[in-house]
Amino acid sequence: MPPNRFRVNACYFAICTFAFSCLLGCGITNTSDEAANINVDLVLEPSPPQVGTASVTLELSDLNGQPISGGKIELEGNMNHAGMKPVFSQLEERKPGTYVGELQFTMGGDWFVLVTGELPDNVQINEKVEVPGVTSPR
Repeated sequence: MPPNRFRVNACYFAICTFAFSCLLGCGITNTSDEAANINVDLVLEPSPPQVGTASVTLELSDLNGQPISGGKIELEGNMNHAGMKPVFSQLEERKPGTYVGELQFTMGGDWFVLVTGELPDNVQINEKVEVPGVTSPR
């Protein structure tokens, strides 16, 4: 007697679901409690930001206000609506805990910036910073 098609499909679905769940679990970066103890202060110039190039200054500090040095920090800028290509930037540390660079806003509207990177002791940082109201120059 041929195997029950429903039983085979259900078994295949269960195996695939389990495998996918395992892969997701392995792919999630554990930011740990150490990353939760980091202050991220992102400043854009001009302020309010406009379409075009913005200067970015990012200050990273611990909960005691001590600067966090030695990070490799990247930015990804996205609009809040779908369909726009993201913009990317790598920041350079200029002094302890102060990272600078530029970000290109390609259109007016509401944006968000994803701050990602690796800090000393392999601590991962993943922060989302809202940037509402990027204006078009007049």
